[in-house]
Amino acid sequence: MTSKLIPSDPSKVMVIRQVTPNITTCSAPFLRFGRLKVGGRGTIVRLQSGALAVFSPTALTPEVRSTVESMGNKVGYIAAGDYEHHIFITEWAKAYPSAKLLGVEGLAEKREKNQATAGSKFQHVWTQKNKANMKVDPEFDEEFDYEYVGSHANKELVLVHKRDRTLIEADMMFNLPAKEQFSRTGEDPTSGILTRLFIGLQNTMGPAKWQKRFLWYVASAGDRQGFNQSARKIASWDFDRIIPCHGDVIESGGKSIFKKVFDWHLNASVK
Repeated sequence: MTSKLIPSDPSKVMVIRQVTPNITTCSAPFLRFGRLKVGGRGTIVRLQSGALAVFSPTALTPEVRSTVESMGNKVGYIAAGDYEHHIFITEWAKAYPSAKLLGVEGLAEKREKNQATAGSKFQHVWTQKNKANMKVDPEFDEEFDYEYVGSHANKELVLVHKRDRTLIEADMMFNLPAKEQFSRTGEDPTSGILTRLFIGLQNTMGPAKWQKRFLWYVASAGDRQGFNQSARKIASWDFDRIIPCHGDVIESGGKSIFKKVFDWHLNASVK
C-alpha cells in the first residue's frame, strides 16, 4: 500500500527548503488513500543546543542526509506528528540511533502490529492523562510549546517553535492545494476529481467554511469540548508562520488564518 502513497524515487521530486536559519522543510508528493494529492512534509528544526528535532519525517534521501549534515548532523529528536505520520520513523531511527522518539498514545502499539515498523522504542509519549504535565528535555522544552490534541480523530501533536514564531502541525489543519509538494513532479496538484473535491474541503481560502465544517462535524466529533480547549490553547501562542504537513506553508499571517479556520471551536458555536 505504501507504494501507492509515496513516490518510488523521492530524490527526484522532493523540495528541500530553508524556511528560516533554524528551520528546513522537506516537501514531497503524497497521495492520501492512494488517490488524493495532499502532499507530505517533514520539518527539521535546529535547537540552540545544536540538536536537531525532526517532525513527521519524510524519506531519508541522500539529499536529506546531506541537509542534516549541513545543519550539524546531531539528530536528537524524531517525532511523529500524529497517529498517522510515522511511515519513515523506523528509517530515521536506524540512521540516528541516539535520537529520542516522540509520539502519541496508541502509535507504538499500532507500529508493533506491523513487522516493517515494529521494534522502535518511543521515549516520550503524549496521552490525555499526562498532557498537562508532559516534559521532554530542557533543551527541547525551552524552544517549544506543545499541545496534544487527543480529541482529534488522528491524535494530533501541535507545536510552536517560539524563537521563529512558527507553528508545526500534521493533520490539525490543511492548506491545500499542495503546490510546493508537487512542484517537481510536472503534475497539476489540483488534477483529479477526487483531489479537487478534497481541496474544496481542506483549504484556508475565503471563509474556509468547508474546512470548518470538517473539523467541527468530523475531526472533533468524539470530544468537541476537549478539541475546543486545545484550539484555544494553540491560538494563545505567539506565531506568524504555519508549517502544515499537507499543503503549502503559510509564511505570514498564520495566526489570523488559524483563528479563522478554528473560529467555531474558539467560540464553541457554529456561525
